[in-house]
Amino acid sequence: MSVPEEHKRGAPKSVKFAVITVSTSRYSLMRAGKPFTDESGDLISEMVEKAGHTVSRRMLIPDDAEKIREALGEALECSDIVILSGGTGISPTDVTVETVEPMFEKRLPGFGEIFRLLSYVELGSPAMLTRCTAGTISGRVVFCIPGSPEAVRVALSKLIIPEAGHLVKHARGLG
Repeated sequence: MSVPEEHKRGAPKSVKFAVITVSTSRYSLMRAGKPFTDESGDLISEMVEKAGHTVSRRMLIPDDAEKIREALGEALECSDIVILSGGTGISPTDVTVETVEPMFEKRLPGFGEIFRLLSYVELGSPAMLTRCTAGTISGRVVFCIPGSPEAVRVALSKLIIPEAGHLVKHARGLG
């Protein structure tokens, strides 16, 4: 057995995910009772469930620090992994990273570094505009990823889903 395989041994095969879409425009449409789509939230949920995991909570919130903290608190109570999609860019309204990073007990800098590398290979120089990040809070793993469907596919298929159980194992101090 290889060292990576041995390191993953004993990791849960199925974990609970919470999905939080951060989008003021979609949130406003929802609050007004107007039609809206959440393509990235739908894609995250679909990919998680197809991989044999469950979505324990799904939320749509605006780009607002207080709403982000509140939603994250709720998500941490019912999940092993939380994914916040949106608000990771550099516009003045993008506050996901500033809100979540101070809450991290442990940071996972490799996530953002590898994500930007993978994005650069696919998209080129615009990859530098993402400030995606990850870390742990209260034994849970939290990811802040861009809101585009392409970014969701890369983050989940190449990084998050393949390591989900392994991440949870170590975040909970089980390995």
